[in-house]
Amino acid sequence: MKIFRYREGNGAIFYAAEHADGTLRKICGDVYSSYVVSEELARVSVLLAPVQPVQILCIGLNYRQHAAESKMPLPETPVVFMKAISSVERSGGAILIPSHHASDQVDYECELAVVIGRTCRNVSRRDALGYVLGYTCANDVSARDWQLRWGGGQWCRGKSFDSFSPLGPCLVTADEIPNPNELRIGTRLNGEAVQDSSTGDMIFDVPKLIEFLSGSTTLPAGTVIFTGTPQGVGMAASPPRWLEVGDEIVVEIEKIGRLVNSVEREPLG
Repeated sequence: MKIFRYREGNGAIFYAAEHADGTLRKICGDVYSSYVVSEELARVSVLLAPVQPVQILCIGLNYRQHAAESKMPLPETPVVFMKAISSVERSGGAILIPSHHASDQVDYECELAVVIGRTCRNVSRRDALGYVLGYTCANDVSARDWQLRWGGGQWCRGKSFDSFSPLGPCLVTADEIPNPNELRIGTRLNGEAVQDSSTGDMIFDVPKLIEFLSGSTTLPAGTVIFTGTPQGVGMAASPPRWLEVGDEIVVEIEKIGRLVNSVEREPLG
């Protein structure tokens, strides 16, 4: 099932499920516990990011070919960092190139995002997928100058500016994707394919990531896991290819859909 999150004209926010005829039907209840899909048509004013995460956990250097283009050895354990939940953006919204903390090295990273549906801790690899609510497309937008030079030796600053975590367009429930590590994934920049890979190239697959991240650590329902990006990021191009005002960036993942964002500059003031 495809689940969308939307705002009505009066500002109220709800979830809806896509019906067989393509219409959206309002969901009653809590998508993280108990809910039913009603027959009421969703009165959509704006489609939002499909979830509002309680936290965003991210994995770096998790595709073999991306590690090769980065000239980095394969990690022995997952490389973990976090992004601010305030960085979430919807499909159809704009990625903002920072002006106040100015950057001229803003990059794209298509990623499969995993949404945890039940609070968990110390999950085994065997049971890990049973805690997944669903999957969505993500773009781990990164200001490389802030990530690598001005971030104090950690990545969070360069990856947490407003609009740097687009999610969408929908959440596809886990029953529709029994194996999240056999999906085509890619990015188009202004119509040109710049990333084209498979989630099968992950060094640490989704069950392993959930097992690792939940070790001695509670993952609340609503936790979103960014699972890493494949080869083809702008930083690895020759010369580097940074996002510019006026660009359109599209992340597409098999069985999920297309996450589409324009690129604008952050207004000052």
